[in-house]
Amino acid sequence: MSRHNWPMRFFKDLSLSAFTAGFVAVLVGFTSSVAIVFQAAQAFGATPEIAASWMWALGIGMGLPSIVLSLWWRKPVMIAWSTPGAAVLAVAAGSYGMGEAVGAFIACAVLIVLAGATGWFERVMNRIPMAIASALLAGVLARFGLDAFIAAKTALPLVLLMLGTYLVAKRLLPRYAVPLTLLVAIAFVAARGELSWSTVHFSLTWPVFTMPVFSWQAIVSLALPLFIVTMASQNLPGVATMRAAGYGDLPVSKLITVTGLATLVLAPFGAFALNLGAISAAICMGREAHEDPARRYTAAASCGAIYVVIAFFGAAVTGLLTAFPKELVAAIAGLALLGTIGSGLAGAVRDEPHREAAIITFLVTLSGVAILGIGSAFWGVVAGALALAVQQAGRTKTKASAGKDIAASGNIAPDSSNMAATPGAGKTP
Repeated sequence: MSRHNWPMRFFKDLSLSAFTAGFVAVLVGFTSSVAIVFQAAQAFGATPEIAASWMWALGIGMGLPSIVLSLWWRKPVMIAWSTPGAAVLAVAAGSYGMGEAVGAFIACAVLIVLAGATGWFERVMNRIPMAIASALLAGVLARFGLDAFIAAKTALPLVLLMLGTYLVAKRLLPRYAVPLTLLVAIAFVAARGELSWSTVHFSLTWPVFTMPVFSWQAIVSLALPLFIVTMASQNLPGVATMRAAGYGDLPVSKLITVTGLATLVLAPFGAFALNLGAISAAICMGREAHEDPARRYTAAASCGAIYVVIAFFGAAVTGLLTAFPKELVAAIAGLALLGTIGSGLAGAVRDEPHREAAIITFLVTLSGVAILGIGSAFWGVVAGALALAVQQAGRTKTKASAGKDIAASGNIAPDSSNMAATPGAGKTP
């Protein structure tokens, strides 16, 4: 079927589980970090209109590229905002005004475009062994798995109900385990009056243009840290997620370039940094989204469509998403990611020569340690790479093991279900 017939193909491939995966990705992404984005906007003296414009720009910047790229390649491509970048901005804002902030956003966007257009970031990623990439993914996601059960401390009946529903549905209706669990959880908290409907306010959101002001001080203090944490803490695990899920043939350099261009266009309206998704991507790329890897792109496109709706109805939709109890959000995220966490761990420990280095990567990433403002995902890779270099120093690789070292092609995927969509033997989508 040709690409101009994509509407027919999309609705044929779309399923309830895929749409639910897209909704859960938005739910988890917004509720876990929207407050940080608002803090960053307020740190630069944003008015309510400008803060709303930030949400418009980020919604469009995440939504449209996710839709277009997913439909074009028929593979799940997730674009997200830089949560650690927002945290850096909230802390580093200082005395900078909104104009200087926008100038820094533009400078950061230019650096991201260069990173993609020159291909240097993809070349770095191509040198990371698959075991390290899988361990990185498992470490990033394991915190969400832990949070699902930590939530039992304050909402034991809810978490037990969700876990029981998930296990039973996984046995009887595996394709709809997550949608059914979410539906039962919403019904439970609604019956107990635990939904905060007072946070929902209907109003349209419109973009507000801010003229950029360029200064070398803001570029050094804001743009460079924003660029570094976005590439190290967001794009790096984002690529690892794609490759661990079996979508290693997606063009990393082109995707990075697109995120930079989208940031560049939307920066005057508040898009501070856009990047490849990791957590949201893992939700849309796993088996819970669809058993057939070739149809999981509909989950990413659905997520993108919800982001676009949020862009124009930001206040109402954000209020709706934040109306859910935090324990419900933590539990549904952890349960939706169980399969991906397991696949990541399996890929990390599969090859004995890489096992110890992969475990070090996993533990450092899981620790959440941040050094020099850079998150644990980057330091996990650094620690694992150093461990692997020490272990293999002076050793001669066998021909058999050499082919397993590099995840450049993404052809080694811990999720064996991805082989279902292979265009040829041994190739993953």
